[in-house]
Amino acid sequence: MQSALLASALQKAADRNLTVLELVQAAESFKPSGLEAVRTLYATWIRHNQSDPLLYAVQFNYSVLLSDAGALDDAQEALEHALALKSDFYPARINLGRIHERKGSALKAVEQWAKVVDGLVQLNGAAIANKTTALNQMARVLEATGQDDAAENMLRQSIEIDPRQREPIQHFLAGRQRQCEWPIVAPWDRVNRQTLMMGLSPLSAAAYSDDPMFQLALSWHYNLTDVGTLAPLPLSAPHNSGAPLRIGYLSSDLREHAVGHLMAEVFGLHDRKAVEVFAYYCGPKADDPLHHQFRQSAEHWTDVTALDDAEAARRIAADGIRILVDVNGYTREARTKLVAMRPAPVIVNWLGYPGTMASPYHHYIIADETIIPEEHEIFYSEKVLRLPCYQPNNRNRIVAAQTPSRAACQLPEQAMVYCCFNGTHKITRATFERWLAILGRVPGSVLWLLSTSPAVEDRLRTAAATASIAPERLIFAEKIANPNHLARYPLADLFLDCLPYGAHTTASDALWMGVPVLTQVGRCFAARVCGSLVKSAGIEELCCSSAAEYVERAVALGQDKAERDRLKSQLRAQRDTCTLFDTRGLVRGLEGLYADMWRDFESGHRPEPDLTNLDRYLEIAVARDYEGEDFASDAAYRAWWTDMLAHANAARPMPRDQRLFR
Repeated sequence: MQSALLASALQKAADRNLTVLELVQAAESFKPSGLEAVRTLYATWIRHNQSDPLLYAVQFNYSVLLSDAGALDDAQEALEHALALKSDFYPARINLGRIHERKGSALKAVEQWAKVVDGLVQLNGAAIANKTTALNQMARVLEATGQDDAAENMLRQSIEIDPRQREPIQHFLAGRQRQCEWPIVAPWDRVNRQTLMMGLSPLSAAAYSDDPMFQLALSWHYNLTDVGTLAPLPLSAPHNSGAPLRIGYLSSDLREHAVGHLMAEVFGLHDRKAVEVFAYYCGPKADDPLHHQFRQSAEHWTDVTALDDAEAARRIAADGIRILVDVNGYTREARTKLVAMRPAPVIVNWLGYPGTMASPYHHYIIADETIIPEEHEIFYSEKVLRLPCYQPNNRNRIVAAQTPSRAACQLPEQAMVYCCFNGTHKITRATFERWLAILGRVPGSVLWLLSTSPAVEDRLRTAAATASIAPERLIFAEKIANPNHLARYPLADLFLDCLPYGAHTTASDALWMGVPVLTQVGRCFAARVCGSLVKSAGIEELCCSSAAEYVERAVALGQDKAERDRLKSQLRAQRDTCTLFDTRGLVRGLEGLYADMWRDFESGHRPEPDLTNLDRYLEIAVARDYEGEDFASDAAYRAWWTDMLAHANAARPMPRDQRLFR
């Protein structure tokens, strides 16, 4: 039957009796028969209808079909034919840029999108949409190739045209953070502070502000607008058969990645009598040893990358997962829309994202007493459960056999070497100014940072020179393989942490290699993790409660080699017995928490997230200049919020909540 219909359609196409609308409808009807039938129909119509005024549009549709099938050369040819017929058909030019990008030619892609930008002079809805799309595409490719400055220019233009775009604002601000372009949130004529602040991604906000209430409210807004509202899956009634709990770990980072290194031992250490481990991988294609280790150590491994959210959620539900651990949160390659379909009765936020999800479906967050003390629970939508230290560590990490010399790393032989190997997006102006103050009081000392782009390195050196610190006292370590990077850690005397997004994996790497870490413990999750790690390593005295204490302690250590040597010896002596590196104990603790969660569920006491008033909290927070103002103390912080909430309630009454408006 289908073959007869196809033959009829082909004959009509050859006789020029098949309209464009009929062609599209016929092609859709033949899709179940396979790609070749649809391709033949399009090719036949194009060959016999060269004078049709809509030929350019048909070529475009044909190119989409070819592109989806992976026939990129043929898709490119179809788009070029479409543009030869109608050079100002900008959707074709945008897609042609995408084809060039997929074929590995970013420069040709940008050239196509630039033609869209340059050619759009008429002001109408279609022109605006095409121009912003082209600008955003160019920015995405430039960002991916490390050209943040050029990407920022494209994004600024796009945001000016349409300030309602959330994703361009997210990338614009994240790019400014990577480039240390302070202030990060800098309104201009066309775009105000509130618009930019509302566009911050939750992960960028963790590196921007040490206000946990702002981060809670922003995460709620992100979940509402960027994830959306999705219907939950109908789950079969779970029953307790006495079998091990089925635990699902959803992550894009089960590979050569910072989170992957932390979790390396977790699956293999689980007690199979207590839990049955299901790993759901949603990351890029990987073929590294760590990825293979995860595949071998999980009892069940499913790659859901190629599945859409609904298919992946149904797969998790079909596996009978009791507790799904979201190891991504709001990070790159996360599958939050999958989680939003609630494919398991209990959903947990752990490890991958340093903060609250503020979603209606994340029931628990796993932390510890340092990261979320009891009085901080009001800043989290999830019920807080705690381990002795929330972060696992790989005790089998590979370290290169030989430590390089200081000279080989361009470090002075005798000077005090401070280091920080965090990404530049974590370096705020306030943090950098503290570092410069430390260098200024410890003559001859240097600051060893991880290399970045030449433009960012020049910007930091210029800031140092402005503060009367010789630029050459900033030394940038080239990026090398992780075993070699770990081996050079002992060349440093003291690791200086950042605020508000502190060192996590980088801190545990330093501590494992015997390098003391100095941190200021802030208010937010990301600002307290390093304090947890330092305490768990047994050197709690390096946790500071204020910026002034942080600077004074860094200066004192810079001038006291004997104390530095004592701390290093203590770290080495305690490494195999301290809480930080007791991964086996952490996994036992996880299993205990999972059992508690399941008992809560079976008894009808599963916690439900409280999202009351978060829209009003966000309204207050986005008007504040967090880079220009700081809270003198926790008491001042709470007093400010209490006062602002009272004003908000006077203007527009709001219900009482269990946070700061009681």
